[in-house]
Amino acid sequence: MKVAANTLRKGHVVEYNNKLWIVMENELRSPGKGAAVAQVVMRDIVAGNKMDIRFATQDMVERVRIDEEELQFLFANGDEYTFMNTQNYEQVTLAKDIIGDQAAFLQDGMLCKAQVNDGKVLSIELPETVTMKIVEADPVVKGQTASSSYKPAVLENGVRVLVPPHIEAGIRIVVRTADATYLERAKD
Repeated sequence: MKVAANTLRKGHVVEYNNKLWIVMENELRSPGKGAAVAQVVMRDIVAGNKMDIRFATQDMVERVRIDEEELQFLFANGDEYTFMNTQNYEQVTLAKDIIGDQAAFLQDGMLCKAQVNDGKVLSIELPETVTMKIVEADPVVKGQTASSSYKPAVLENGVRVLVPPHIEAGIRIVVRTADATYLERAKD
């Protein structure tokens, strides 16, 4: 089905130049003069090449129908991640570039949503939040106010996040997987 270029979102699959592309980013830009444009970063599903394209906002693009399946994360082996389809129990191995930076938040048994076209996994969507333990946190700087300042901390998976001053090492927190930001202290 044809859709306007300015309605594309991350994860959408489009057909462009007789190839399937997955949208990685879409930013609407309004220059001082002229019409607004949609700056779209896409990755070729087959070859893996990235392309940066500028569409006029009214340009129409062919969006491809994709199916959604639930996959359970099993294990990682280097830059390859193995999942199991929860419906038919088939195992699927995916490269890290399909998952992206969110791969650091994968946990054993985690259920993820996969976008599939003709039996091929195009992208993986992790749960919106994940609970993780802080293993290292900087000490509070004297004079910091609790409401406006954050300090760096390291999660059990090695990802650095900014947390409020009252969060110390050993505390479990809820983190947004999309951008690795602190949401709240875990309630467990």
